[in-house]
Amino acid sequence: MSNIPSPASKKTIGVVPNLIFMSRWLQLPLYLGLILAQCVYVFHFWVELTDLIGAAFGNSSSLAHILDVVTIEGATRPTKLTEATIMLVVLGLIDVVMISNLLIMVIVGGYETFVSRMNLETHPDQPEWLSHVNASVLKVKLAMAIIGISSIHLLKTFINAGAYDAKTLMAQTGIHITFLLSALAIAWCDRIMTATQNEANGAH
Repeated sequence: MSNIPSPASKKTIGVVPNLIFMSRWLQLPLYLGLILAQCVYVFHFWVELTDLIGAAFGNSSSLAHILDVVTIEGATRPTKLTEATIMLVVLGLIDVVMISNLLIMVIVGGYETFVSRMNLETHPDQPEWLSHVNASVLKVKLAMAIIGISSIHLLKTFINAGAYDAKTLMAQTGIHITFLLSALAIAWCDRIMTATQNEANGAH
């Protein structure tokens, strides 16, 4: 009879490798901290939304807060709720939502990838992207989320373009283009790595 080990047999993990592997749980407080940051964003969202609704109904304190929020240094402070003012506030709310989405991707995807499986395969609300998430996919999705956030900030800057000089506008546009090129580079590298891995698997 051969001494080939049974497939069901398990290898014993040494103390040091097991300690190193267990160190991944040190990331747990980081993800819990991001959940608290998410709570802060939710509170901020509702404060801004409540003030916007209050300003629309003529509440003077809500209007004053909204005008303080949308007024940038060097620009003329508006005196009433205008279409541009509402647009700036709404863009701010969208910005909060997109950052919140980014936090969710980091929290859920990071925990699933680097800490422990969440076993959500049978859960009806499992995010579609989580079923095939890995470090490369997570990087691409985070890059795309950052581009979306940068787009919102750039749009807010263009709405108030009169308050900025040409150098500032060009700098913000250049930063946004840099984010876009970085995301394209990350996606291209991920595509090359995937193709190489598929060729290696096919060779075997």
